[in-house]
Amino acid sequence: MVIDYTEAEVLPDSFPSAPAEPLPEFLLEPEDAFIVKNRPVQLRCRASPATQIYFKCNGEWVNQNDHITRESLDQITGLVVREVDISVSRTQVEELFGLEDYWCQCVAWSSAGTTKSNRAYVRIAYLRKNFEQEPLGREVRLEQEVLLQCRPPEGMPAAEVDWLKNEDVIDPSQDSNFLITIDHDLIIKQARLSDTANYTCVARNVVAKRRSSTATLIVYVSGGWSSWTEWSECNARCGRGWQRRTRSCTNPAPLNGGAFCEGPPVQRVTCTTLCPVDGGWTEWAKWSACGTECTHWRSRECQAPPPINGGKHCSGSMMESKNCTEGLCARTLAPGMGVAVYTGLVVALLLSVIMVLCVGVLAYRRRCRHLHGDITDSSSALTAAFHPGNYKPPRQDNPHPLHPSAPPDLTATAGAFRGPLFSLQQGVNDSPHKIPMTTSPLLDPLPSLKIKVYNSSTLSSLELPADMCISDGEILSLKSVGTVGRDREYPSHTLSREPGLSTSATLGNLGGRLTIPNTGVSLLVPPGTIPQGKFYEMYLIINKWDKTTLPSEGSQTVLSPVVSCGPSGMLLNRPVVLTLPHCAQLDTPTPDWTLTLKTQTHQGAWEEVLTVGEETLSSPCYLQLEEECCHVLMEQLGTYGLVGQSCPPQPACKRLQLALFAPRAPCLSLDYSLRIYCIHDTPHALKEVLDLERSLGGVLLEDPKPLLFKDSYHNLRLSIHDIPHSHWRSKLLAKYQEIPFYHIWSGSQRPLHCTFSLERGSLAVSQLTCKICVRQVEGEGQIFQLLTDIQETLPPHSPLPSGGCCLPSSQVGPYAFRLPDSIRHKICASLDAPSARGCDWRLLARSLGFDRYLNYFATKPSPTGVLLDLWEACHQGDADLVSLATALEEMGKSEVLVVMTTDGDC
Repeated sequence: MVIDYTEAEVLPDSFPSAPAEPLPEFLLEPEDAFIVKNRPVQLRCRASPATQIYFKCNGEWVNQNDHITRESLDQITGLVVREVDISVSRTQVEELFGLEDYWCQCVAWSSAGTTKSNRAYVRIAYLRKNFEQEPLGREVRLEQEVLLQCRPPEGMPAAEVDWLKNEDVIDPSQDSNFLITIDHDLIIKQARLSDTANYTCVARNVVAKRRSSTATLIVYVSGGWSSWTEWSECNARCGRGWQRRTRSCTNPAPLNGGAFCEGPPVQRVTCTTLCPVDGGWTEWAKWSACGTECTHWRSRECQAPPPINGGKHCSGSMMESKNCTEGLCARTLAPGMGVAVYTGLVVALLLSVIMVLCVGVLAYRRRCRHLHGDITDSSSALTAAFHPGNYKPPRQDNPHPLHPSAPPDLTATAGAFRGPLFSLQQGVNDSPHKIPMTTSPLLDPLPSLKIKVYNSSTLSSLELPADMCISDGEILSLKSVGTVGRDREYPSHTLSREPGLSTSATLGNLGGRLTIPNTGVSLLVPPGTIPQGKFYEMYLIINKWDKTTLPSEGSQTVLSPVVSCGPSGMLLNRPVVLTLPHCAQLDTPTPDWTLTLKTQTHQGAWEEVLTVGEETLSSPCYLQLEEECCHVLMEQLGTYGLVGQSCPPQPACKRLQLALFAPRAPCLSLDYSLRIYCIHDTPHALKEVLDLERSLGGVLLEDPKPLLFKDSYHNLRLSIHDIPHSHWRSKLLAKYQEIPFYHIWSGSQRPLHCTFSLERGSLAVSQLTCKICVRQVEGEGQIFQLLTDIQETLPPHSPLPSGGCCLPSSQVGPYAFRLPDSIRHKICASLDAPSARGCDWRLLARSLGFDRYLNYFATKPSPTGVLLDLWEACHQGDADLVSLATALEEMGKSEVLVVMTTDGDC
């Protein structure tokens, strides 16, 4: 509703009001405005409840006729809402004289009293034409800091400034090399060649837009010499000559008017080449005496002069012979007499050798008579270690036989171990005469090792302490496992295992799978690996970094956890498959890594097993590489780790994870810390940090962020930003923290982390917001946007899968394999035999992607069986027969597909 006060010239002294109404409240107050050219500005205010609203400008009431009033009713409160507009022209503002600007304010009335609004100032807008300071063009060298100054023209309101680079607006948020100061100057932190351009300063406000003169910036590069070439050969083949070497002004080449290199591009030095001297013959020597063959000879030497400095050797023969009797020489031996003489000499020599051997054997037996105790047959000892063999019966003079009433049970000692062999049959009192059967140690020096060897009929077991030292003069006879336990008391030791970092199971001929949950580490023991009727307690352990030496050396870096599997002395009928996670970035188009598998010896030293891509027939393993893990086919259990180094010219990258932790709420102290871990991008590394922080009372604030860490010798830099300084204070004096490159690349310190220590102003402060930046210098980075309540108890957060969905730690027998045994045998029978069309196991290897080095599989009794074992390991957890069936279908093996359809579940 619009009310037009056309007759009222003077404001009334009072207005009717209702006592119950409150004071007016302004819902909209007049705002500052600028008059552009001659266009008037509108001022508006709104209040409720208000019976009247009027404007007062520069202390005087505005005429009622100049007001435009609208009235409405608030539907919620039922109060009257009144809105008033006035117009202010350029003439009104210019007529004001004095130091104060033109201003207006609203006054609202209700029955309870009056309320005044804020003042709104009305000014005349303008923008001068001339800049106070314009940018100037210049020439700068590469990577120099550049300052371009600009002072915009005077204006009302103050002008906003933009910078143009070749008519494109510069946005410092998009290019961090640019910085615009509060004084509108443009700073280029490090001049690049791409920064050579025309720069313009643009000023604008509501009135107009002004452009400065263009400043041309030229970034030049001064030339630099390349390395000297090798010295050339002397230009004189004989005598005095010259050698020269050159360099070029290309490191870098001068650009954009940069200075040329100072100094000569060519150097020359004198040289002297020794002249070659061809050899010459001396005079012939005198003829020798006439020999039995009726010839004599004479010689000469190439010493007159000898060939030197590359001279030619003498041509012709060095010796000369001729008949010395002119055919009249008489022979003293009848025909055939020489052959008889030589035959007699040979027979006599053979008889002498036989007699010497007989004497040596008799002497050896006499020396060994004083030895007592039963020693295993040497042939079986050397070929099968603890394998069943022939044993000598107990000596009659032994007062303490192990079994005086029964012969030894050889079937109970059929546990097979590779390498170590000892005999344990002598009695308790026979210790002074113990003879070692081999020089190798009994078992790997693993801590507190426990090995059980079972027989299918007796199920007896043997336990050997790993810390038992056996000297070179001792011999331990393992003739009956049961009797060893009764006659000699050994302390019982079990394998020392960290919780969550090890697993074990008793496996037999049917095989099985050992898996350490949430680590990506597993060991597949295919069927038939362990001999029929034998059972072994097999183990799988991830070695902690502080309890093992690292396999890396020089510029190498550790890419996988160090894993021990055993027992290491086992004889395996076929390869097992060890799966290791790794953190090498492999999705680059060119190979950036040289990957090496290493194993640890009994003495603790690391040895190379194979280098990927350099396999030979003597390589004991095969390594199948995937993006996040590798699968190792091996026939010798032990301790293994994967290392790598950059393959020039491109630097390699490691996949890292950044995990942010904070103390568990509620926080009762003024101090508060944030910890950022830099770890390998493997499940095992993350699990290790989560377990560590759980013991320290820390919680993971968000999912870890990935980071590619390049082999560039640059450190990892961490910094914290945007802390609310009114409530929080950082205790860190430096602007940032750094983790040295070598600590991350070598893997010598784990887990690596940085701590940001903060202090809040009072215990009432609970909200924390900040940014944490983590980046490799001259490389990639990540930013954590933190917004948390340190008093709020957060639910446990873990990026690892829950216990219900992870694989079991051990699976025994057929349940550990996706492929039924019947199908496996039929596939092997169909593909093991070579095919003239090439449709055999080689084509299966290519279809499955296992064809990097086919010669490894070709040396196995069943190449197809080993390929299927590797397929089982590669598809752990998601193994279905579809991928295998597809490969067989592409090969045209329809008969095998029929078997898989009927017997399997594909």
